[in-house]
Amino acid sequence: MTRLRIRPARLATLGVFALAGLIFWISFNTAHGTDLRTDSSMLRLSDLIQERSRKNAELDASAAAVRGQVDRLARRDSGSSDEENRRLEGLEKDAGTKKVAGAGLSVTLDDAPPNATAQIPGVPEPQANDLVIHQQDLQAVVNALWKGGAEGIKIMDQRLISTSAVRCVGNTLILQGRVYSPPYKVTAVGDQESLQKALDSSPAIQNYLQYVDAYDLGWKVDERKSVTLPGYSGTVDLHYAKPAG
Repeated sequence: MTRLRIRPARLATLGVFALAGLIFWISFNTAHGTDLRTDSSMLRLSDLIQERSRKNAELDASAAAVRGQVDRLARRDSGSSDEENRRLEGLEKDAGTKKVAGAGLSVTLDDAPPNATAQIPGVPEPQANDLVIHQQDLQAVVNALWKGGAEGIKIMDQRLISTSAVRCVGNTLILQGRVYSPPYKVTAVGDQESLQKALDSSPAIQNYLQYVDAYDLGWKVDERKSVTLPGYSGTVDLHYAKPAG
């Protein structure tokens, strides 16, 4: 009886198909039947972040309303004098928990178009990081406005206080538990001439404006005859790390 011999080439082919089948099975098992090439998981994560941001905004508004009721009841029953109440109002204004109104400026920063190219001869073509707003760009604007004597500042719809942290992750801003996408608007109440002078003299902003000219990043300064900034409505408790044990 003649036995058929499997040729080496055919044996190698069978091995390749077996390995491919193993890879497909592992991929299927890892993905639990989902398409690994889609961005659906990232979209779900993005939706979750946006939903949490909306809930945080709702909780902030609710907390602000309750805090206002508590403050009114406390003042009614405190027995404090008019002078003490005026002093308390002044402290609340300095802390940013009371609204402030007046003339001021708004500064808008935005990412460059995704297909942006160098706008100035001799400037290298942009990298991805050259086309987006970074944390230090927003911080530079806020620091300049404080230096220019701003009575109050808000980013987007949130008032800044002494413990506010401006943090960017990728091309999104995370501010006090809420997430924002560009364009970013920073609004300040104060003397317009002093605020504009502080913006113009900031080395960090001068550096940013070079990228505006080179790669078409967004930059716009508007004078506001009358603007009202809301009082800060979030928690004022400090959160910090503690050593274990």
